[in-house]
Amino acid sequence: MTDESEPDASGPDGAGESSGAVETAAFVLGLRARGVRDAAVLGAMERVPREAFAPLAFRDLARRDIALPLPCGQTMTAPSVIATMLAALNVQGARVLEIGTGSGYATALLLRLGAAEVVSLERYATLARNARSRLDALGFGAAMVGLADGCAPPEEAGSFDRILVNGSLRDVPATLIERLNPGGRLVGAIGTPAGPRLVAIAQEADGPWRQVRETPLRIAPLTPGLAAVL
Repeated sequence: MTDESEPDASGPDGAGESSGAVETAAFVLGLRARGVRDAAVLGAMERVPREAFAPLAFRDLARRDIALPLPCGQTMTAPSVIATMLAALNVQGARVLEIGTGSGYATALLLRLGAAEVVSLERYATLARNARSRLDALGFGAAMVGLADGCAPPEEAGSFDRILVNGSLRDVPATLIERLNPGGRLVGAIGTPAGPRLVAIAQEADGPWRQVRETPLRIAPLTPGLAAVL
């Protein structure tokens, strides 16, 4: 069986560099056309090759703005959705908790955007193992990937300046909001009758401030708990 965690050896610096640059430029322009305007986020997505995190069978689709299947019945979120969430998060210099490692793509983007530290929690052992392998091979070994229930982070993980929730929840659990440092921010998605919508929560002096935005997000539900298998 092919190990899908192994990065593509013909990445952006290999043969076909010219055509790769054209594809990357088209990828970034496509994100701009979909409303992504944050220059730092666009720059990070230009420099972090999504195809290196996609399963082998779907790497030819990696530079399209679509979700891709992952093992364990999970999905790799569409790039424009990740970009929207990252733009709302502003991670420069922050200690970041990521809920739902998935492929590790968003983890790499967090580091590229200047996060001081990234702790990424994944409920599936297979995904955590594969993401760790990809991140190490691509030079993003500074991220800590752990097998845990991200909706109830272990106490030893401490508190965070930023929290990214890679999935839609019915509501954001208090166990996550309590992990925000003063002035900290959480970004994720919550389900509404009209579908998942972007939610931003800030930890202020007089308590959490919460805003559910009208921004629709094509993002899969996040399942709490630690997977018993896979």
